[in-house]
Amino acid sequence: MARLFDAIIIADWTAAETRKLGDQSVWIGVAKRDVRFRLYTETHNVATRAEGEALIASLLADHGKRGDRVLLGFDFNFGYPAGTAARLKLDGTPWSAMWKFIAANIVDKADNTNNRYQVAAKINRLMTDQAWPMWGAPAKQAQRWLTTTKPPAGSAADIPEFRATEDAARKGRLQPKSVWQMHGAGAVGGQTLVGVPMVRRLLERLGESAAVWPFGTGWRVLDAADVEPLSTLIVEVWPSLFGAVPNAGEFKDQAQVRVTAEALAQMDEAGDLAKAFGPPKSASPELIAQVEGEEGWILGVS
Repeated sequence: MARLFDAIIIADWTAAETRKLGDQSVWIGVAKRDVRFRLYTETHNVATRAEGEALIASLLADHGKRGDRVLLGFDFNFGYPAGTAARLKLDGTPWSAMWKFIAANIVDKADNTNNRYQVAAKINRLMTDQAWPMWGAPAKQAQRWLTTTKPPAGSAADIPEFRATEDAARKGRLQPKSVWQMHGAGAVGGQTLVGVPMVRRLLERLGESAAVWPFGTGWRVLDAADVEPLSTLIVEVWPSLFGAVPNAGEFKDQAQVRVTAEALAQMDEAGDLAKAFGPPKSASPELIAQVEGEEGWILGVS
C-alpha cells in the first residue's frame, strides 16, 4: 500500500511568556526520507512561538516546492467539550466559531508575552459568570473569574470536563488533562488558547491545499484520493501515546516530537495510518457528528 504522506512534522507547543529553549519550549520534529528513501528524523528548537510558526511555514514551503504531502501534528486541543460554543452564544459551526472567538481575543506577541489568562477569565464570565469551567492560574493572574485551584466538585456540572477523545484515552493507562486546566504539570488549556490562532493563520496561508482533520475531512478512514489534493493535513496529536524515551542528551519534548513523527511515519509505511483517521466501530452517528462539528479527536486514540 502506498504511503499517504511524504513527511511527518510534529510540533510540541508551549504557552510560555518568555523566550525559552530546551525544556518546556517549542520543539518541532520532522520525519522524512533521504535520497535512498530511508526514514530519518531531525528536530528543531526555537525560543518563541512566532519563530516556531515561521519555521513550520518554511518547512511546509520547502516540501510544497517538491510536491510533497505533509502530515502536520500539534499537541494541543483543536476542540472543546460539546456545548461550549453554545454556552458562549457563538454562531456557526461550533469548532470554527470557537477558533474565530479565540483568535479574536488572544494577543500573542513576538516575545511570547500573551493574555491567555485574561481570555480564560473572559470565557468563564461569558459561560457561567463564575470562576469555572476554566481553572488554574499563578497567584498573580487569579481574579474573580479565574482561580488558582480546581473549582469545587459539582461546579458547572452540566459542562463536560473532557471531550469524547479524552474519555476514550482515559480508559487505558494514560490520563490526559482537561482543556479547562490552564496551569500546572501537563496542562493544555493555555497551549490551546495560543495554539489555535496559529493553526488558523497557517490554514489561511495554505488555502485549499490544506485541511484540518476531522473537521475538514470527516471522521472516516482516509485514502490516497482524499489526501492527494492536499499539500498539508493538520491533526491533533498527543505524544504520550507513543511512549517516548529520551536518548542520551535529548530533552523530553525533543524525544516526544521525534518518536511521534517516527511512529506515525512507520504506521503510514505499514498501511495502518489510513485507518487511524476513522472512528471506532462502536461510534454512534451522534458521536461522529459531535467529533466532526465541535470536539475533534486525537489521532491514534481508539
